[in-house]
Amino acid sequence: MATENIIAALDIGTTKIVCLVAEMDQDGGIYIIGHGMTQSEGLRRGIVVDMEKTIKSIRKAVDDAQMISGTEIDRVTVGIAGEHIRSINSNGVVAVSRSDNEISGLDVEKAISAAKAIAIPVDRDIVHVIPQEYSVDDTEGIKDPVGMSGVRLEVEAHIVTASITSAKNIMRALERCQLGVDHLVLESLALSKVLLTESELDDGIILVDLGGDITNISVFYNGAIRFTSVVSLGGKNVTNDIAIGLRTSVDQAEAIKLAHGASLASQVDAEEMITISGIAGKPNKEISRNVLASIIEPRMEEIFSHVSREIHKAGIRDIPAGGIILTGGGSLLPGAADLAEQIFDMPVRVETIKHIDHIPDELNSTRFATPHGLIWYGFHNEPVKGTKSGNVKGWFKWFEEWISKHF
Repeated sequence: MATENIIAALDIGTTKIVCLVAEMDQDGGIYIIGHGMTQSEGLRRGIVVDMEKTIKSIRKAVDDAQMISGTEIDRVTVGIAGEHIRSINSNGVVAVSRSDNEISGLDVEKAISAAKAIAIPVDRDIVHVIPQEYSVDDTEGIKDPVGMSGVRLEVEAHIVTASITSAKNIMRALERCQLGVDHLVLESLALSKVLLTESELDDGIILVDLGGDITNISVFYNGAIRFTSVVSLGGKNVTNDIAIGLRTSVDQAEAIKLAHGASLASQVDAEEMITISGIAGKPNKEISRNVLASIIEPRMEEIFSHVSREIHKAGIRDIPAGGIILTGGGSLLPGAADLAEQIFDMPVRVETIKHIDHIPDELNSTRFATPHGLIWYGFHNEPVKGTKSGNVKGWFKWFEEWISKHF
């Protein structure tokens, strides 16, 4: 970037690719100064299926953001998500190395390395090692053990892995666009930076990100991320159901969903009518908006039911104090939070973006929470070293070393 206080973030989603450029002032305020957005082509459920289309989409979003911000973009903070993401919790134990038993940063690094020493398939690699808490001898729940005294240090960590092939294909697309990478960030982690408060992180909350092809789930409590999972259903499935039910095109179905859709048929007046434009020479027709909601509701209920099963598989039985926060484009459908409350039997709400001081009106929506979270993350974390564009080999090794030093 032109100056150190200006950075760019790139959200490579399955329905849209968004590039944001932001500036931080002397007081730490973050201001969005440019953006580019284009339809995402070449990706399916977070995985590159057409390299050339993916590259074209990325270039379009980046070029538009450069033009609006007047800043050349050569490095970005990038989000990673998709059905290829997996996570597990692990712990690592080491003996304190110093003779006076004072815990040092090196001891913490060794404990994190021990937590990483787990068996994972050869086609996967670690992209995040996120310490949840530390224990020193018999004292648990420690956030930062450096400087404390003890003979035994243990860390509980959340390990996020990704398909090597899928992650490297994203990296290859970026290097073909001549973009270096400052950070590769789990999108759920980025979202938490602009949607959740410190008290919510401590008390417990479930974050459900309703995307185009997938729905991401993350659970936070005691100040750290504890569980992540992916459901391979999203807003596109709702759109396809509308297209089939109304016998219209997918593009028109998407427009109808955004303009008139609702997640709960019981909340829609059966006498409210909407006009459906005819296709292939057929005449226009009118349907009740209640009929449209009756098509949408079963699919949204299915998505939330899958999410509920994933949460229960994680062993989470008690209701987190903060309930559930919905985000992503699917959360904007009227009645989505009400339907989710019925499925989850806990409080559900749609949250607004926090911690960004100026957001253009057209971007001030939970549809764009992920790129804003990436911007926040990029400003508050030191860039990974050694990730020049054109160099994919060894990227995971650099990233693991950086994570060990900075978490």
